[in-house]
Amino acid sequence: MESGEDRRPPLYEVHDERGARFTEFGGWEMPVEFDSIREEHESVREDVGIFDVSHMGEVTVTGPDAEELMNRLVTNDVSALDRGGSLYAAVTDDEGVMLDDTVVYRLPEDSDEEFLFVPNAGHDEEMTDRWMAHRDDWHLDASINDVTEEWAMFALQGPEAEDLAGEVVEDPIVDLGRFSSRFVQVEGVRCLASRTGYTGEDGFEFVVPWDDAETVWSAFDCQPCGLGARDTLRMEAGFLLSGQDFHPEENPRTPYEGGIGFAVKLDTEFVGRDALERQKEEGVEEKLVGFRLVDRGVPRHGYTIETPDGEEIGEVTSGTMSPTLEEPIGLGYVLTEYADDGTRIRVLVRGEPKKARIEALPFVE
Repeated sequence: MESGEDRRPPLYEVHDERGARFTEFGGWEMPVEFDSIREEHESVREDVGIFDVSHMGEVTVTGPDAEELMNRLVTNDVSALDRGGSLYAAVTDDEGVMLDDTVVYRLPEDSDEEFLFVPNAGHDEEMTDRWMAHRDDWHLDASINDVTEEWAMFALQGPEAEDLAGEVVEDPIVDLGRFSSRFVQVEGVRCLASRTGYTGEDGFEFVVPWDDAETVWSAFDCQPCGLGARDTLRMEAGFLLSGQDFHPEENPRTPYEGGIGFAVKLDTEFVGRDALERQKEEGVEEKLVGFRLVDRGVPRHGYTIETPDGEEIGEVTSGTMSPTLEEPIGLGYVLTEYADDGTRIRVLVRGEPKKARIEALPFVE
């Protein structure tokens, strides 16, 4: 691949033939929509849809000190995972600022590797380098491999995802618990299936050999969905987007500010632990909130949040017209004293103040 050229998922041509519209995201050229964002969004909320999320990174970690290395580089307690278990965590620097968020898998017994973690799009090389540098600094014995371009990743999501997976997957899968994984066969292809997702709906994610991606993708006869619907779905669910709802340089935030303190286990010795312990004791000055506009308009990243009297108290990080609620919603950081559910605020939409209210997350259960 030439320098500066966007990476492409293995099914780029398949999606192109299907009529997908593409966008650059995290250094990848990915489908943003196949039919329409609204149609794809509604399929996931009401039925089932499938996403190609092969832009997500995959990094494996194995060896005698793999568990210790993982536990010292993410905020959650990896040692608590059994084989086939997974958890959500943040990756923080010495000050507790989030560099990324990730899902960590302790792979099933029938894997040659012990751990797989999934950095966000475009972060695989950075995270691999970070893991290698700390392994060497701490003199730990672990093998780290960036396998992002060896594996595709698909997300089957929606209330009917379980039924469809049960019909297509050649092994038991409907009994798979939340954040659990196992290897299964789909059309003769061995895949890692996990009960995880980024939409707020039930569903499964499949890690699939790169060269077998089309075989597995084609086995699921349902609405293909792009990153546009993935974004509106995750906003309705109140999920963070790395690089937008937090960024280590442009918008440095800690897990406590970002509302994911549940993924911080202070009884483990991870990078940034001491800073986060202090912050938990002292409290945060700003925190992430959801809000819903009362007036017409659509909130967007970077818009100012004010009190009803016009005092600036924060900034929007994500916003959209919710396809499910048919109302404008958003995420943003505000001063903690204004973060309570029901607090009246204003959002400057293209310079015009629009009435809004703080709303507890998620917007859609």
